[in-house]
Amino acid sequence: MSLAERAQISESYGETTADVAADDWIGVLTELRDSGYTFFDWLTGVDDPPEGFVVVAHLYDPVGCRRLLVRTRIPRSDARLSSAVGVFRGADWHERETYEMFGVTFDGHPHLVSLLLPDGFEGHPLRKDFILAARVAKAWPGAKEPGESGHGAPSRRKTLPPGVPADWGPPDA
Repeated sequence: MSLAERAQISESYGETTADVAADDWIGVLTELRDSGYTFFDWLTGVDDPPEGFVVVAHLYDPVGCRRLLVRTRIPRSDARLSSAVGVFRGADWHERETYEMFGVTFDGHPHLVSLLLPDGFEGHPLRKDFILAARVAKAWPGAKEPGESGHGAPSRRKTLPPGVPADWGPPDA
């Protein structure tokens, strides 16, 4: 089966994108590698609530000077995808980062452990439902308004930073 039969090809702003089924992720990546897209550039996730996640890989054909985005959707309830490390060794750390930041599990990955965050960190900070509790516990360091730094005249009504629920933080005194 050809790529055109296995993927929905689209073009936008001069970039070609191939949308593939999650079950065909490895098959399509393998076919693309074998057809000249030998340079694996990057892989990441995109949180797309409420449906789930989009996993995106960027490939390059150095002979034909062609770029291609390959993407697939996975459900939030079962955020799993086959690992591309067997096709592109360079996918290793990219999948580890996506696992850590979004919680997407890559089945068959040789060493799927945390890469960037400190030991004991809970949650996946690039998910849109991740609460930025540090902004409540500690004042935002980029204060610009008078009084926000704790010095000078009082500022306007304080609002919580984006992503912080209204019931978080110390009670009003």
